[in-house]
Amino acid sequence: MIAGKTKLLIFDVNETLLDLSPLRVAVNGALKNESAFDIWFQMLLHYSLVETVSLSYQDFSSMAEATLKMVSKKFKIAVPDSGLGSILGKIKELPPHEDVPHALNLLKESGFKLVAFSNGNSKVLNEQLRFAQIDIFFDGIFSVESVQKYKPHPSAYEYVLKEMQTSAKEAMMIAAHSWDVLGAKRAGMQTAFVERDGKSIYPLGEAPDLVEKTVLEIARALMQQ
Repeated sequence: MIAGKTKLLIFDVNETLLDLSPLRVAVNGALKNESAFDIWFQMLLHYSLVETVSLSYQDFSSMAEATLKMVSKKFKIAVPDSGLGSILGKIKELPPHEDVPHALNLLKESGFKLVAFSNGNSKVLNEQLRFAQIDIFFDGIFSVESVQKYKPHPSAYEYVLKEMQTSAKEAMMIAAHSWDVLGAKRAGMQTAFVERDGKSIYPLGEAPDLVEKTVLEIARALMQQ
């Protein structure tokens, strides 16, 4: 249940707004295994947390290349450095999920402030949103590189709230990742979980304020506040 009037909506980008299928196909094809993408993506998120909890920071794109090298060794497939760039470059050419453009337009027209917030670096993030043609909907586009702490560290969320001059209780984090939603909830924010295929809520965490299958369904629920 939504506790109060929500003014600021903070959207995770990859998987929440953008469909990672082209990147999945590229990684699985290069490593000749249908599990390769899932293993790589989880490893990338794992090492982003390792960097943060050990008080260090590495650029997300650099970690993407490093972890893809690690996974390629697991599958005993040699991928040259030039090949890594070609594979991972697909992340800049992702389409939005079908429900997303309409949902963002509805929310924008209803007076909400919209923000995109990603673990990816600013350059890649802006290229992604422009390619998907959804950059026009956002009042702010933020990367964790400005605070050098990856989500779900509290400082990452606090950075966006400070930049947007909004209190945690007036903001909502919207994501298809349970860990992202949980991090925002523990930072005092309202949360909405996008239950896309294969995504589920962490059973031991605090429940999100909203759970819907698509961003469009979340948008419709918010418009009824």
